[in-house]
Amino acid sequence: MLKEIVIAFQSYIKAHRFISKHRLWKWIIVPGILYMLLFMVSMYFFGKTATHAVDYLITSTGLRTWVQKMNEEWLNFLFLFLFGILWLLLMLFYFSLFKYIWLIVGSPLFAYLSEKTESIMAGKEFPFSLKQLIKDIIRGIRLALRNALWQTVYTISVIFLSFVPIVGWVAPLLSLLVECYYYGFSMLDYSCERHKLSTGQSIIFINRHKGFAIGNGFVFYLMHLLPILGWVLAPSYAVVAATISLYHSKEEF
Repeated sequence: MLKEIVIAFQSYIKAHRFISKHRLWKWIIVPGILYMLLFMVSMYFFGKTATHAVDYLITSTGLRTWVQKMNEEWLNFLFLFLFGILWLLLMLFYFSLFKYIWLIVGSPLFAYLSEKTESIMAGKEFPFSLKQLIKDIIRGIRLALRNALWQTVYTISVIFLSFVPIVGWVAPLLSLLVECYYYGFSMLDYSCERHKLSTGQSIIFINRHKGFAIGNGFVFYLMHLLPILGWVLAPSYAVVAATISLYHSKEEF
């Protein structure tokens, strides 16, 4: 799996070169700007909502009052640490919901961009079919909803884990890995669908190659640490990188 993660990382570098060489910027910049604007607005409101939600949870359970009565520095530290972990988990959860909405809205673009990438690499054109495009969009939406459901289940489990002392400190990392896997999963599925894998077969195939999914999703999230430019480039770079990373594994489809 580690080898696949490294390949997924390297695919982003190859994706940048590929996009520049074949002048695909019009498929990157315009949707990227829209994504950036939605991301900025969403994160602002998500941040405020997460703060209020965690504050309500800690107050309603009586945890805040108990810590104040104990008046111990180490308890205050653990309290603030728990507050931060819960806030981070909620932000990751909110972002995952935003991400799936974007995956649904952007599914026509992602399907086309993945197909365009492979057609250039393979040196052949995939015949355009409106019927097939609609099928791709429907499949993308169904898969996004499926992944959103499973990720929600895992995220709720991780939130409960965060209340366990010491062990709960790794909760944000676990949540991030789940986020990375399911986002990368969606990006890889465009290639699986193009090679006639059913949804069930795609799930089995990607489960055998978790490293590709985790690596792809991880760099996608990492790009968000670069304000503006990273936000603009992240979504489309992810689908091109996913297509490149699987292209050399196509004999396994």
